[in-house]
Amino acid sequence: MKFTYFKQIILVMCLLLISQIGAFSQSIPKYSNEFLSIGVGARAFGMSNTVIASADDVTAGFWNPSGLINQEDKLQISVMHSNYLNGLANYDYLALSTKVNENAALSFSMVRFGVDDIPNTLDLIRNGQVDYNRISSFSAVDYGFFVSYAQKALIDGLSFGGSAKVIRRTAGEFTSAWGFGLDASARYQTDNDWSFAAVGRDITTTFNAWNFNFSEAEEAIFRQTGNEVPENSLELTLPKFILGAAKKITFSEDISLLTEVNLDVNTDGKRNTLLRTNLISGDPHIGIEAAYKNIIFLRGGAGNLQQEKLGENYEQQWTFMPNIGLGLKLKQITIDYALTDVGDQSGSNLSHVFSIRAAVNPEK
Repeated sequence: MKFTYFKQIILVMCLLLISQIGAFSQSIPKYSNEFLSIGVGARAFGMSNTVIASADDVTAGFWNPSGLINQEDKLQISVMHSNYLNGLANYDYLALSTKVNENAALSFSMVRFGVDDIPNTLDLIRNGQVDYNRISSFSAVDYGFFVSYAQKALIDGLSFGGSAKVIRRTAGEFTSAWGFGLDASARYQTDNDWSFAAVGRDITTTFNAWNFNFSEAEEAIFRQTGNEVPENSLELTLPKFILGAAKKITFSEDISLLTEVNLDVNTDGKRNTLLRTNLISGDPHIGIEAAYKNIIFLRGGAGNLQQEKLGENYEQQWTFMPNIGLGLKLKQITIDYALTDVGDQSGSNLSHVFSIRAAVNPEK
């Protein structure tokens, strides 16, 4: 009977998905605000971002706000840093969460993804002369700010949550954008260590208002090089729905194993994923976490299953992205590490991710 309520939540999200698909044309660009799909926390990276059903700490404010209700500590703080894509970009995360009371929790999160020291060569050639002293640099930075809230439902094991998020994106002094969106989620946990979750991101469609600022000389360079001069515009991010199920198996007092499966459902048309139609695309991924005395954690995951042209004849083959990770919990401090895309033999896509979580509990 209790699980029936959760199935009703899934049905509502599916109906919302269908209505949003019909509301917009296929001309809306894919991968809008895609930096928010990278994820946060080394635990999640090690499990290929397969955590929406099991996240129950401060990172749940990003992954599944309804999971905040299961936070055991009064206050948690988490920070993360990664030299993403083998140092091409810097990716950082900072979050704070607190239990408002036994039935509610609140969190604040910030994500920054930036590529710094990009050469600006628009003024390199002037009047036919090349002057390298006129090369300057700028940064392209994306920010995401989240305020998340979770509330216990009247049904045992069921909780709801949501996030309001503000997006800020800049590329030097050339362009900037402000955006706003809403996320919603639900989580249901059974008495036999099963967890089920549903997350709807950008459920109202997120709007990014872009403003471009080029001088007349810079616009002339665009035209001379055969490029269009960008104009102020409105970018839409269509809803994305994530479904998840997790099961924890306890072998003894010291050893346990958590397995989780997620399915990302994008509504911006056909993508290069395992499940795809002209309207939606489904991307499954799996993660596991082995724990020893709830102190040492070993993690692994696989995702990003897609077709690529490989080999001498460029035949299409199915590939996936494997990730691994480690965790160490020392009383109130938890240190996590992940190595992503370990199957990339060239090493060009490898990323080392480190995150720290600290818990604060007032003395009783």
